[in-house]
Amino acid sequence: MKIDPRHLELLFAIVDRGGLTEGAELLGKSQPSLSRSLAMLEERVGAPLFEPGKRPLQPTELGLALAEEGRKVFHAVRRSGVVLEQFQRGKSGAVRVAGTPVFLDGVISPMIAEFQMGYPGVRIDQSYGYPGDLIPKLREGILDLAILPMRQASIPEGFSFDQILPGRNVIACRAGHPLVRRGAVRLPEIAQYSWIAPPADSPLYHDLRAVLEGIGVKDFKVSFSGGSLSAVVSILTGSDALTVLPFSVVFMMRRLKSVSALPIRIGDPDRHLGILCNEAKPMRPSVKRFASYIRGEFKTLSSSITRVGQDAVWRP
Repeated sequence: MKIDPRHLELLFAIVDRGGLTEGAELLGKSQPSLSRSLAMLEERVGAPLFEPGKRPLQPTELGLALAEEGRKVFHAVRRSGVVLEQFQRGKSGAVRVAGTPVFLDGVISPMIAEFQMGYPGVRIDQSYGYPGDLIPKLREGILDLAILPMRQASIPEGFSFDQILPGRNVIACRAGHPLVRRGAVRLPEIAQYSWIAPPADSPLYHDLRAVLEGIGVKDFKVSFSGGSLSAVVSILTGSDALTVLPFSVVFMMRRLKSVSALPIRIGDPDRHLGILCNEAKPMRPSVKRFASYIRGEFKTLSSSITRVGQDAVWRP
């Protein structure tokens, strides 16, 4: 025999509160509707659920047993409501986000950590890649968001790209590098140092080549190539090698006082960092909340970077 769970819930409310009127108040229903539902339940089970003629109401043995099952229904409904509210408000769920390793590790990962302090119910599934890898995943719905440096002309049809930070690179080195201590830097002095090259398939690698060509360095020695951002920073801080990094990455490491940037202006890349998403795939509330949070954090970061001056290079 199947029993309507709502009838069990109302039975629990009556038993728990000791009367029809009080039970109706607990469930937000009218007393007459509760009385009708109780009559339907008794007819369904074929036995009285309260002792006839007893006031206040006294449940029968069967009534108590079914009320206990109703208690489970009552609390499950309340918990379900909380779960639904948390999901609808973007406080639970998952976000599948990917992007280039340098930006994710150097800038965005600390933001993710702060986001999860405020929204511990949201799971972040982070992965790495470049536009050629990530756009198909966004198209297939495997990813929710990609945070990438891109050219406006490269954005595929059916995708939206929300720019969050203008492109700007610097020549990075360890904080105590001889060129940093020297102050004014001449181009021939840069040419004598070896370079750390980003992965060959990364946009930053093409930026490095463009920077060196732009400052007239044609022959350059690569002492280390590939590797994660942490590996690049370890090599950078333990040697006199130079590399090209986004200024935002260097800025985020300012508290460590281990990495600096040479006081020389280089050409900015023609790509800008932004959030790429597939317009055909509706965003879940958790994804919307995360994207909004990242936009806000980058707005603050952009303002902080601007305060140091458009042409000034930060030093520890």
